[in-house]
Amino acid sequence: MVMEKHIQTDRLRALVEPVVAHLGFEVVDIEFVSGQKTLRIYIDGPQGIDVDDCARVSRQVSALFDVEDPVPGQYTLEISSPGLDRPLARPSDFERFAGSQIKLKTALPVDGRRNFRGRLVGLVDGRVVLEADETRYDLAFDNIEKARLVPEL
Repeated sequence: MVMEKHIQTDRLRALVEPVVAHLGFEVVDIEFVSGQKTLRIYIDGPQGIDVDDCARVSRQVSALFDVEDPVPGQYTLEISSPGLDRPLARPSDFERFAGSQIKLKTALPVDGRRNFRGRLVGLVDGRVVLEADETRYDLAFDNIEKARLVPEL
């Protein structure tokens, strides 16, 4: 089931990224909330995004989906900013936000645990390096199930 979700998300990302990039933004994450039948696409830009940016992207993505029909049935399309607790999904995210506080969950346990919270050192040789609980963890990128920034207020 997790694999099907990744394949669906990968297909959606492949369709959406060129449209979003053409408008000057990047796709941060895509999630489908099946219980609510909602497709959420998180976008960001060099100067951040505002409501008008989300509306422009929504119109373009809606037009694309009318032609491609990548999601069967009815659903709600939401275009949003990633927020202060933005997800980290790509290797470049782990490079860009080095030094930030993050929380992450691994697919397989590392040292008997799957949930971590600490300071992101960065991406080193394709592996996510994290300092948590006075320990330095070297985590395989493919083992990261979910990661998010933790806002520092």
